[in-house]
Amino acid sequence: MTGGLGLATAATLAACGVGGGGSSASSNALTLLVEAGGHGELQPIADKFQAETGTTVSFVELPYDGLYNRLSSELNGNAVSFDIAALDAIWLSAFRGALLPLDDLFTKEVKSDLFPSLVKEAAPDGTFIGMPAWTNAEIVYYRTDLLEDPAHKSSFVKAYGYDLAPPTTWEQYRDVAKYFSEAMDGKVYGTDVKGAVETEWLATLAQTGEKNLVVDPDGTVSLGNKNSLAALNFYTSLLPYAPSGAAQLDWAGAQNLFNQGQLALMRFWAHGYRQIPEDSPVAGNVGVAPMIGGAAGPAAIPGAWYLSIAKGSRKQDLARKFVQYAYDHNELSIETSLGLAARVSALEAQADKAGFEYVAPLLETLNAPATLPRPAVPQWQEIVDTALTPMIQKAMESGADNATLLSDARKEVENIVA
Repeated sequence: MTGGLGLATAATLAACGVGGGGSSASSNALTLLVEAGGHGELQPIADKFQAETGTTVSFVELPYDGLYNRLSSELNGNAVSFDIAALDAIWLSAFRGALLPLDDLFTKEVKSDLFPSLVKEAAPDGTFIGMPAWTNAEIVYYRTDLLEDPAHKSSFVKAYGYDLAPPTTWEQYRDVAKYFSEAMDGKVYGTDVKGAVETEWLATLAQTGEKNLVVDPDGTVSLGNKNSLAALNFYTSLLPYAPSGAAQLDWAGAQNLFNQGQLALMRFWAHGYRQIPEDSPVAGNVGVAPMIGGAAGPAAIPGAWYLSIAKGSRKQDLARKFVQYAYDHNELSIETSLGLAARVSALEAQADKAGFEYVAPLLETLNAPATLPRPAVPQWQEIVDTALTPMIQKAMESGADNATLLSDARKEVENIVA
């Protein structure tokens, strides 16, 4: 997912050799550049690789922004200090010219055990340049103590004419949010609305059946069409049932609101289920369900990370062996703190286990036909920062004209990709 998965301390960075003079000269050593929060997903694989092959994998950890800056500096320069890097999906198109093609690793068997959206995303220009290491997606979180309460069930069916249950559609989500916002008399909000991030609105856009999510690789911009307007209208229709300050609410803020017991519903990344504190007011009372759907059914935007090999690495063959090994042993990642993997089979093996209740909704959401990756354009982060996030935040202002905001954002995107 876009954004940091964790922060590394200065001591950790120093221990990992940040700012050092390059990858190890040893023929049995690889250097892997990684965002600090994702290190844990790869460590068990690296340990097993070393035990079986004698090859050590040294991790260089950086915070999210620092990782991007390091990659940009080295991949766009004349030399690299690493062999492999774990890349956020949105970086693949930006760095594709400096990454080694991996087409031969993507056999029919390999692709059949990966989600279609990840296979598409791994080859931004038709050439595979990243092997999925783990993926994520937003799913629906709900308070079981509220949605399963007999009194609320009775009141809800009288008010809306159908049974209270985890919502599956836009209409149901809005109904449940409205009901609890009113029934709890301000003690609990129906849901949150995130203005400081774009991915949740983008997922809403995918739920309309829109195939051109903002911009195609050829530069065609879809903002302003009926699907984008429907998505923005629904997104902002939830504001009356959400806490104030929505325009500035980000992932961390929303997660905190839910864990503090202030929300009845939340759309959030699947890994958050494992991060609910034991002393949280909602601990033991959280249910999860697949992401809601619009006209095209459920859909989400995958938050995948990929292992890519630098063309400038002097150990390309050894690096390819590790990338293949990481795919072959992808199941080792799911037992780590994030509890994520990339292979369908690795996730399916955990779906019925206690503590992994989020896996089944995650599988259903990632397998949904309308689920799509973000646009494979090098300027995607600039588009997010300059056009999408400002548009979403302005849409949360009183009296906002969503159609005009979409038109203005379209012009911004067209200028960026021109």
